[in-house]
Formats: sequence, structure tokens, C-alpha cells
Amino acid sequence: MTKKIAAIITVYRPGSHADVLVGKYLQGFPTDDALHEPRVEIASFYIDQTFDDDMSRELSERFNVPIYQSIVGALTLGGKELAVDGVLLIGEHGDYAWNEKEQHLYPRRYFMEQIAGVMATSGRGVPIYNDKHLSWRWEDACWMTERAEELQAPFMAGSSLPVCWRDPYLEHDLDTPLKEAVAVGFSGLDIYGFHTLEVLQCMAERRAGGETGIVAVTCLEGEQAWAHGQAEGSWWRELAEAACATVDETGRQAGAMEEHCDNPALFLLEYQDGFRGAVVMLNGYLTELAYASRDANRDTQATWFKCQGHGGIPGAYAHFSYLGLNVEEMFVTGQPQYPVERTLLTSGVLEAALTSRHQGHIRLETPWLNVNYRSYDQLRWRPTGPSPSGVSLDAFPPEQG
Repeated sequence: MTKKIAAIITVYRPGSHADVLVGKYLQGFPTDDALHEPRVEIASFYIDQTFDDDMSRELSERFNVPIYQSIVGALTLGGKELAVDGVLLIGEHGDYAWNEKEQHLYPRRYFMEQIAGVMATSGRGVPIYNDKHLSWRWEDACWMTERAEELQAPFMAGSSLPVCWRDPYLEHDLDTPLKEAVAVGFSGLDIYGFHTLEVLQCMAERRAGGETGIVAVTCLEGEQAWAHGQAEGSWWRELAEAACATVDETGRQAGAMEEHCDNPALFLLEYQDGFRGAVVMLNGYLTELAYASRDANRDTQATWFKCQGHGGIPGAYAHFSYLGLNVEEMFVTGQPQYPVERTLLTSGVLEAALTSRHQGHIRLETPWLNVNYRSYDQLRWRPTGPSPSGVSLDAFPPEQG
């Protein structure tokens, strides 16, 4: 019997995460090798906010997916108990408040509370995927992971960036003796700082011994960031240059970073085991994300994390296909395809970095980020070519933005 999935969504508009992810569960997953038909069925929608460009009503009629007025209704299909086999929690986009740290206060914990409540009273947990970071608040992110574990609900979360194209293809073997790594990105610190942290962490977690947690986070901006990169003993600037060098002229300006980026942001991450990580946000210089690392032999490796929709790369935003297929694999098998602890850690690091910034760019000790886990052995669903190809290059249907 086909498993039924509830889609709990903040906003369903063209180009939203609901559009580019949930839309593939309705119409198929375009990848480099084929258009994969969904193995599960979207059985219900809950839409928290609707605007003039709302897509959910038209898609509800076209695909016979009822829209419920509550999260409880969507999970019970209008009944008294849990009636679905999995949940897509898409708490991204919409008219929600920002706080003084410039964090967007999406209601992901509230959504999770409603979902968990239905599972608890029904006496069973089913797989849940939470889009992007777990919460803007560390205590809430921890609660979400702990509640899923209590309910025995398989849980995945995070960005699509770990399953986008890499040019050149690079995946560290487990237990690679990495010593330091940098991810470079662009755009807002809350919205894309998270993506850039996921780029860093999906690679760093594969170092020798696995993930051990982070003891301190510092955010620097502007001239402070440039000066730190030029100081004697600074390590991240050379790796940032190596990462940027993988990006071609469609996603990177010619010349030096300083010529184009007026206000860089730098997150410095000190790990429990002595590993060093950094995120560098280079608005005006980059419109792409990339990564570079150095190992115990001082060998440097670098790659461009390549997405459709940036740098003029056309197609169906198929990195969300690979994300959706990994989540679908959890819906079908009951087994998360990569650890939710990655996103628990990146959620906490992002909050700490924005707190450091808000408090005057201080070094913030983070003993609570003592997150330990091991990375996966291998993923079933991921691109291994340097760029989108095949069906991935097909244009978006109009209903998917």
C-alpha cells in the first residue's frame, strides 16, 4: 500500500521550498539519469499563510489533495487519530517576524509540537522531515530532536546543499585526517548562512573520529574580517581563495574579494577535537557556494557546491529532487539517510554566530554544542557529475514556478 504523506507548509507560492520540494512529490523527481515517479502519495496539505500568488488551492484541485484548516486535521485526514505515514514540515518563507539578531522566526517548533501531539495521542510515530534549520532557538532545536526520539519517529532535517552537484566531485572518505576547512557563500546570514554551514558540516563530519561538537563561535564583519584574514597565523583566507577558485565567472567576480565585497561576514568555529572551521559570506563577490579543506599532510582539496537557479544554471531545481528522494527513502524504509545531528549542530552554530554578532562580535563559548555523531557510509540518492544533466535540465513546469 502506498504510504500517505502530510505536507505542513508555511507558504505555497512559486519558487518557495514547498513549490520546489513538495511539487516533486506530486509530479516526479527529475534527476540527471531519469524522472523518478514518486513512491509515496501527498495525502493532505496544511497551509499556514496564503497570499495572492498562492498555489495550493489550484494544486489541491488538480491532484486531489485536500487542504485542512489545522495541522491536526492534515495528520488525521479529518479523523481522530494519525492517518498518515510521514510528514513534510516545510517552515520556510512567509510573513513572520524577525528578532533583534536578524533571525526569521519561522514556526517550526510550533508545527513540530502539533505533529508530535497527534503522534503521541495516537500511540505511534512516523518519519518527519524538517526543511532547513530546526529552529532559530537552540533549546527549541534540541526539543524537536528529543521529542522525535521519544516518539520513535525517524527524523531528518537540513538543506539541499549537501546533495547538490560538486565540481569537481569531492566526498571525503570516512575518517579522513582533516585539520581545517572553509565554506564560502553569499546572501543573508540567517537564510544562507545556514546553507553555507551545512556545506561545511556535511564535509567536516567525515573527519577522523567523527563529529565531536564545537566549543566556541566568533562572528566578525567588515574590516575586522579582512584584518583577521591578513594577520600572521591566519589560516582561513588561503582556503577561502581555493574554494572561490572552483567557481567560474557565472558565479564569481573577477579580481580580489575586497574589490567587490564591502561587508564580508566570517564565522570562526573552534571544534572540541582541535579541528578548525570557517564560513565566509562574500556578498557582491560570489553568487555561489564552495568548500576547501586541508588535511594532516597539508594537502588542499576544493569544490564548488553547484545548484540550479544560481549562476544562470537552468533546469528544475533538481538538487531538491535529490533531497526529496533521500527523504522519500526514509518514508519508505523508516531509516534516516543522514544524521539529524548535523542540522542540530548547524542550527546551534548559526544562532551562536548571530548572537556573537549582536553582542559586538565577541568570541562566544558554546559548551552546549557538544554534539557527537558519525556521518553516513554512502547515500543512495545524489548526483556525482560536475553539473546538472539529462532530465535535471528540463525547464520547470509552470505550476512549479
